[in-house]
Amino acid sequence: MLESLYLNLGQHDALSEHEKALLAGAMSVEKDFATGQDIVSEGSRPTYSTLILDGLAARYKVLEDGGRQFTSLQVPGDFVDLHAFLLKTMDHGIIALSPCRVIVAEHSRLRAITEEAPHLTRLLWLDTLVDGAIHREWIVAMGRRSKTSHLAHLVCELFVRLQGVKRTIGMSFRLPLSQLELADVLGLSVVHMNRVIAALRNIGVIGWANHTVTILDWERLVQIAEFDPTYLSMNREPR
Repeated sequence: MLESLYLNLGQHDALSEHEKALLAGAMSVEKDFATGQDIVSEGSRPTYSTLILDGLAARYKVLEDGGRQFTSLQVPGDFVDLHAFLLKTMDHGIIALSPCRVIVAEHSRLRAITEEAPHLTRLLWLDTLVDGAIHREWIVAMGRRSKTSHLAHLVCELFVRLQGVKRTIGMSFRLPLSQLELADVLGLSVVHMNRVIAALRNIGVIGWANHTVTILDWERLVQIAEFDPTYLSMNREPR
């Protein structure tokens, strides 16, 4: 059940069987969310943190005019709100972009881990640091990259993250986003979004059909994206 979490954390450093047991013991209720449903609401004060078991979710903010901006995507093995353990009040929402199955870890049990298991605590801390690194990359992409480069970077990031938790098949992965949702990720109109997708298709670096993205030329895609996975901290080393 927690294999994606073990794979996610295990990319950074080895997890012991005892640490895996501590994580399993911290989990309690499983929940299902439909597409478009809030997993965590802005302004809420959750007493637990939520782990994605299956599905795709996103952090988002809503502006006064009703406009919506996604600030990161969350994949299986991600805690979507681990930072709420310390921040208490959520300053953004988490929405399910596909049917999602989650499991929650009560903050009281996470607190016990921080007091009893320093190495595991550091790995959970690193998980929140990687979230911050992803946000920085998204800010750079939004402000300084061309939209074609921005989309290429998103595809590279998702492929690497999903490959790390064994959710890819060859060079393909599922991306169950509507054109409108993808436009919200890149901050574009739907019409412009379609043009950007078509541009990457036309130069032969990706295929995109039936919510499945296939990378046809990884090296060229990385070049267009200026993608450097260092920010994902996937080198396994002592932490």
